[in-house]
Amino acid sequence: MTPVPSGASPTDGSPSNSGTPSNSGTPSSPGTPSNPGSPSNPGSPGASGSGSTAKASGPADLTIVVDDGTGAKTTWRLTCDPPGGTHPDPAQACAVLARNGQTALPAVPAGRMCTQVFGGGETAHITGTWRGTKVDAHLSRVNGCEVARWQALVGLLPRGGVS
Repeated sequence: MTPVPSGASPTDGSPSNSGTPSNSGTPSSPGTPSNPGSPSNPGSPGASGSGSTAKASGPADLTIVVDDGTGAKTTWRLTCDPPGGTHPDPAQACAVLARNGQTALPAVPAGRMCTQVFGGGETAHITGTWRGTKVDAHLSRVNGCEVARWQALVGLLPRGGVS
Protein backbone atom coordinates (compact mmCIF):
# COMPACT_ATOMS: atom_id res chain seq x y z
CA MET A 1 0.00 0.00 0.00
CA THR A 2 1.25 3.52 -0.72
CA PRO A 3 2.22 5.53 2.37
CA VAL A 4 0.08 8.56 3.14
CA PRO A 5 1.99 11.87 2.94
CA SER A 6 2.37 13.75 6.20
CA GLY A 7 -0.66 15.91 6.89
CA ALA A 8 -2.94 13.97 4.50
CA SER A 9 -5.71 11.59 5.46
CA PRO A 10 -5.80 8.04 4.04
CA THR A 11 -8.56 9.09 1.66
CA ASP A 12 -6.80 12.42 0.93
CA GLY A 13 -9.70 14.34 2.51
CA SER A 14 -11.44 15.03 -0.79
CA PRO A 15 -15.19 15.54 -0.64
CA SER A 16 -17.17 12.54 -1.77
CA ASN A 17 -20.54 11.72 -3.14
CA SER A 18 -22.56 9.58 -0.75
CA GLY A 19 -22.78 8.25 2.78
CA THR A 20 -23.21 11.54 4.63
CA PRO A 21 -24.87 13.40 3.01
CA SER A 22 -26.71 11.01 0.73
CA ASN A 23 -26.66 12.29 -2.84
CA SER A 24 -27.71 10.52 -6.01
CA GLY A 25 -24.41 8.61 -6.16
CA THR A 26 -22.85 10.92 -8.71
CA PRO A 27 -19.58 12.74 -8.12
CA SER A 28 -19.72 16.18 -6.59
CA SER A 29 -20.28 18.93 -9.10
CA PRO A 30 -20.71 22.69 -9.07
CA GLY A 31 -23.71 23.57 -6.98
CA THR A 32 -23.21 20.51 -4.73
CA PRO A 33 -22.50 21.58 -1.16
CA SER A 34 -18.91 21.00 -0.14
CA ASN A 35 -18.07 18.49 2.55
CA PRO A 36 -18.40 20.66 5.68
CA GLY A 37 -15.75 18.75 7.62
CA SER A 38 -13.17 18.55 4.87
CA PRO A 39 -9.71 20.05 5.15
CA SER A 40 -10.76 22.49 2.40
CA ASN A 41 -13.27 23.97 4.83
CA PRO A 42 -11.37 23.82 8.15
CA GLY A 43 -13.49 26.34 10.05
CA SER A 44 -16.64 24.28 9.82
CA PRO A 45 -18.11 21.80 12.29
CA GLY A 46 -16.52 18.37 12.07
CA ALA A 47 -13.32 19.71 10.54
CA SER A 48 -10.12 18.39 12.01
CA GLY A 49 -6.68 19.82 12.08
CA SER A 50 -3.42 19.05 13.78
CA GLY A 51 -3.70 19.33 17.52
CA SER A 52 -7.51 19.35 17.49
CA THR A 53 -9.48 16.93 19.62
CA ALA A 54 -12.42 14.95 18.30
CA LYS A 55 -15.73 16.65 18.90
CA ALA A 56 -18.73 14.79 20.21
CA SER A 57 -20.07 12.44 17.58
CA GLY A 58 -23.45 14.10 17.78
CA PRO A 59 -26.79 12.36 17.66
CA ALA A 60 -26.68 9.06 15.81
CA ASP A 61 -29.09 6.24 15.20
CA LEU A 62 -27.33 3.76 12.92
CA THR A 63 -27.68 0.16 11.85
CA ILE A 64 -24.37 -1.50 10.95
CA VAL A 65 -24.44 -4.78 9.01
CA VAL A 66 -21.03 -6.44 8.61
CA ASP A 67 -20.43 -9.43 6.34
CA ASP A 68 -17.20 -11.21 7.34
CA GLY A 69 -16.48 -12.20 3.73
CA THR A 70 -17.89 -15.71 4.07
CA GLY A 71 -21.52 -14.63 4.03
CA ALA A 72 -21.88 -14.60 7.83
CA LYS A 73 -23.51 -11.30 8.80
CA THR A 74 -23.57 -9.45 12.11
CA THR A 75 -25.97 -6.57 12.71
CA TRP A 76 -25.52 -3.91 15.38
CA ARG A 77 -27.52 -0.85 16.31
CA LEU A 78 -25.57 2.21 17.48
CA THR A 79 -26.78 5.38 19.11
CA CYS A 80 -24.52 8.24 20.13
CA ASP A 81 -25.08 11.19 22.43
CA PRO A 82 -25.26 9.17 24.69
CA PRO A 83 -23.53 6.03 23.33
CA GLY A 84 -25.71 2.92 23.35
CA GLY A 85 -27.27 0.17 21.30
CA THR A 86 -26.14 -3.39 20.59
CA HIS A 87 -22.68 -2.48 19.24
CA PRO A 88 -20.01 -4.27 21.33
CA ASP A 89 -18.32 -0.95 22.27
CA PRO A 90 -20.68 1.96 21.62
CA ALA A 91 -18.44 4.58 23.28
CA GLN A 92 -15.48 3.63 21.07
CA ALA A 93 -17.70 3.44 17.97
CA CYS A 94 -19.10 6.92 18.64
CA ALA A 95 -15.58 8.31 19.21
CA VAL A 96 -14.41 6.83 15.88
CA LEU A 97 -17.47 8.26 14.16
CA ALA A 98 -16.75 11.70 15.63
CA ARG A 99 -13.10 11.56 14.55
CA ASN A 100 -13.43 10.05 11.05
CA GLY A 101 -17.08 9.77 10.02
CA GLN A 102 -17.17 13.00 8.02
CA THR A 103 -14.50 11.78 5.61
CA ALA A 104 -14.80 7.98 5.84
CA LEU A 105 -18.56 7.47 5.48
CA PRO A 106 -18.94 9.11 2.05
CA ALA A 107 -18.21 6.85 -0.93
CA VAL A 108 -15.00 7.11 -2.91
CA PRO A 109 -15.73 9.47 -5.82
CA ALA A 110 -16.22 7.84 -9.22
CA GLY A 111 -13.03 8.05 -11.26
CA ARG A 112 -10.68 8.22 -8.24
CA MET A 113 -7.51 6.25 -8.87
CA CYS A 114 -6.98 3.66 -6.14
CA THR A 115 -4.26 1.12 -5.58
CA GLN A 116 -5.33 -2.37 -6.55
CA VAL A 117 -4.52 -3.89 -3.16
CA PHE A 118 -7.12 -6.37 -1.93
CA GLY A 119 -7.67 -5.98 1.81
CA GLY A 120 -10.18 -8.77 2.39
CA GLY A 121 -13.68 -9.89 1.53
CA GLU A 122 -15.47 -8.07 4.35
CA THR A 123 -18.27 -5.63 3.54
CA ALA A 124 -20.35 -3.31 5.69
CA HIS A 125 -23.54 -1.36 5.15
CA ILE A 126 -24.26 1.52 7.53
CA THR A 127 -27.70 3.13 7.43
CA GLY A 128 -29.61 5.58 9.59
CA THR A 129 -28.92 9.14 10.65
CA TRP A 130 -25.85 10.86 12.04
CA ARG A 131 -25.76 14.52 13.06
CA GLY A 132 -29.21 14.94 11.48
CA THR A 133 -28.06 13.67 8.08
CA LYS A 134 -29.16 10.46 6.36
CA VAL A 135 -26.43 7.81 6.12
CA ASP A 136 -26.36 5.03 3.53
CA ALA A 137 -22.73 3.95 3.35
CA HIS A 138 -21.41 0.80 1.68
CA LEU A 139 -17.87 -0.18 2.64
CA SER A 140 -15.58 -2.94 1.44
CA ARG A 141 -11.87 -3.77 1.33
CA VAL A 142 -11.49 -4.33 -2.43
CA ASN A 143 -8.84 -1.65 -3.14
CA GLY A 144 -6.59 0.85 -1.38
CA CYS A 145 -9.23 3.60 -1.22
CA GLU A 146 -11.82 1.28 0.30
CA VAL A 147 -9.31 -0.21 2.75
CA ALA A 148 -8.44 3.33 3.91
CA ARG A 149 -12.13 4.11 4.53
CA TRP A 150 -12.55 0.87 6.47
CA GLN A 151 -9.37 1.44 8.52
CA ALA A 152 -10.57 4.95 9.42
CA LEU A 153 -13.71 3.39 10.90
CA VAL A 154 -12.08 0.55 12.88
CA GLY A 155 -13.78 0.66 16.26
CA LEU A 156 -17.10 1.25 14.58
CA LEU A 157 -16.24 -1.68 12.25
CA PRO A 158 -14.14 -4.76 13.10
CA ARG A 159 -10.47 -4.74 12.15
CA GLY A 160 -10.90 -7.24 9.28
CA GLY A 161 -8.42 -7.94 6.54
CA VAL A 162 -6.63 -10.81 4.89
CA SER A 163 -4.53 -13.01 7.16
